[in-house]
Amino acid sequence: MLKLENISKSFVQRGVVLDKLNLEAGEGDSIAITGPSGSGKTTLMNIIGALDRPDSGDICFRGDSILTLDSDELAGYRNRNIGFVFQDHLLLNHLTIRENILLPVFAERISEKDYNEKEEYALSLMSRIGITSLRDKYPFQVSGGEAQRATLVRALIGKPSIILADEPTGSLDSKNAEILGRLLTDMNKDFGITLIVATHSNHLASLMGLHLRLEDGKLKS
Repeated sequence: MLKLENISKSFVQRGVVLDKLNLEAGEGDSIAITGPSGSGKTTLMNIIGALDRPDSGDICFRGDSILTLDSDELAGYRNRNIGFVFQDHLLLNHLTIRENILLPVFAERISEKDYNEKEEYALSLMSRIGITSLRDKYPFQVSGGEAQRATLVRALIGKPSIILADEPTGSLDSKNAEILGRLLTDMNKDFGITLIVATHSNHLASLMGLHLRLEDGKLKS
């Protein structure tokens, strides 16, 4: 489904971060990417998620290169196919948890009927993940673990093909990290969503079907 070929990326201050890197992910795969701080994990995740462009190489999604898309087309690609979970939940404090989860829907031009269907889907996900009681609370009124679960629901609201989780448990205590790790793997298995996780956590990495290490700009098994 997803294929990265000879991806290279350099920065003026850091030099070469990714060096002719290759990666393939199939439908429903779960992949962990580990490596020391500064090894390029976030850079790689941003390139996979079309938030950044490589200096060279190609990224193909279901056989078509995404690097030929213009900015509007890339935004559409992300909205349709990618769900993001970051280390920081990035919820907006002036919106309720329900409103934060539905934020990607507000950016779409959809009918009232479609919006209502999305809202029902969001509520069903909230129930499944155990945060229904938080729907009318604000981010500053919930715990870090609860906020991160809300972020997972938000990532799932568009029924993406790929979830990109960049250090999703990095700011959580061990109990909440365990809960979120289990939820990620459950969503991967139950919905068949391809899951790519960048993490420092060996435990979280062990839950994935494939564990790769980013070293010297390349992925190694």
